[in-house]
Amino acid sequence: MRFDILSVFPEFFSVLDVSLVGKAQAHGVLTITTHDLRDWTDDPHRSVDDTPVGGGAGMVMRADVWGRALDDVLRSPLPSGEPSSGETVLAIPTPAGIPLTQRACEDLASSAARIVIACGRYEGIDARVVEYYAAHNVRTFEYSLGDYVLNGGEIAAVALVEAVGRLLPGVVGNPESLVEESHGAAGLLEYPVFTRPIEWRGYRVPDVLLSGNHREVARWRRYRAYERTAQRRPDMLERIDTVALTKRDKRKLAELGYLVPQGAAHPLRMDVREARLDDVAELAALAARTFPDAAPPHLTAQSVDMFIEEFLSASCIAHYIEADEWLVMVLSDRCGHLAGYSLCLIPAGDGVAGSDDGAPAAAVVGGRARRGPLIELSKFYVDRDYRGIGAAAYLFEGTRTALLRRSAQYEEPYLWLGTNHENTRARHAYRKLGFSEVGTRVFRVGDQDNSDVVYAMPLRVA
Repeated sequence: MRFDILSVFPEFFSVLDVSLVGKAQAHGVLTITTHDLRDWTDDPHRSVDDTPVGGGAGMVMRADVWGRALDDVLRSPLPSGEPSSGETVLAIPTPAGIPLTQRACEDLASSAARIVIACGRYEGIDARVVEYYAAHNVRTFEYSLGDYVLNGGEIAAVALVEAVGRLLPGVVGNPESLVEESHGAAGLLEYPVFTRPIEWRGYRVPDVLLSGNHREVARWRRYRAYERTAQRRPDMLERIDTVALTKRDKRKLAELGYLVPQGAAHPLRMDVREARLDDVAELAALAARTFPDAAPPHLTAQSVDMFIEEFLSASCIAHYIEADEWLVMVLSDRCGHLAGYSLCLIPAGDGVAGSDDGAPAAAVVGGRARRGPLIELSKFYVDRDYRGIGAAAYLFEGTRTALLRRSAQYEEPYLWLGTNHENTRARHAYRKLGFSEVGTRVFRVGDQDNSDVVYAMPLRVA
């Protein structure tokens, strides 16, 4: 590949003679030629700019000077022995360009034989230059390094040469490093890296990296990449392809607030928040849709419908949202679509919620006696497409955090629930969330009795 760089400061690019790019030039992998734009001026002062037509501050680089320079450079033949296949690209660094991304660099590395970089200065290059060459079958690429302005395009030109050049075969010694690095094929920021000494100023390399377990090391690195990307570039997480994600990957992403429902091409950013009155209609539909999934086989449709009408209708849900003793939390995407909800009854003071419904008032879990309210987790449901991907754990953590805020003055508040003894899926899920089995109860749905298993847990994590 050949790079031609046109600038009023051609001496700026001596930096490209060092490091990997310098070695690549020495080995003939790429060629970099710099040109002084002033060589194409025709006045004693070698002027390359003039005042803007229509008025305004600053100076604009002249189209006639750039036209003569680009005509000569674009027409010049590639040096003997260089590949002739591929496009010639006219690249123009400008704050008004599209962001320079790794995908764009990969495209240029694979499709271009020559990249001509026109480094503007002042207020930029006369807009007719790009328009002319684009209309004459020259691929133009106006790009920006970020949302800021530099004095000229020289730094951005160096960045393009580095970013594209390192992708050419033979420039980087270990091609695998191109896969795992930030913005690589995985579409993530790179995980933290470490080297010797193992301990430095009180900081130690994570033990997992010393374990010799390559599978655990790979998983640790992947999870740290997810965390770093979620923190610094959440937009990248929303673009990754879900096809290659494992169940563990999806659960890790769920911890960070990104869920992969069934059939989704990319992770969705989700939030757990308190329900609002404008959620009532959709929340009632979600409740009516999900409650039957937890019903045991012997329950009749009539009993299920009676229960929904009595406890999960729109008017009931509106009451729960408005009443101080209830907490309704929802799992919601950015468009407001609801994918899950929880409903908790909070007693006054350090009392017991659901004392008439089998609340385990005397339960002690893990040797930690209750010193605070016993809160009832009355309802906890996730929509079908969101099951098995970590959505329940994410919803529960948001609910637990909100309950802790409501009971912050108490040392050891508790949470309890009952679920049908035949619902093995729900029982397994509650155990994973940290609940312990503490008893049984009889719970009435419609006009039928049901045998429930009762679970409880301290609300604070040990």
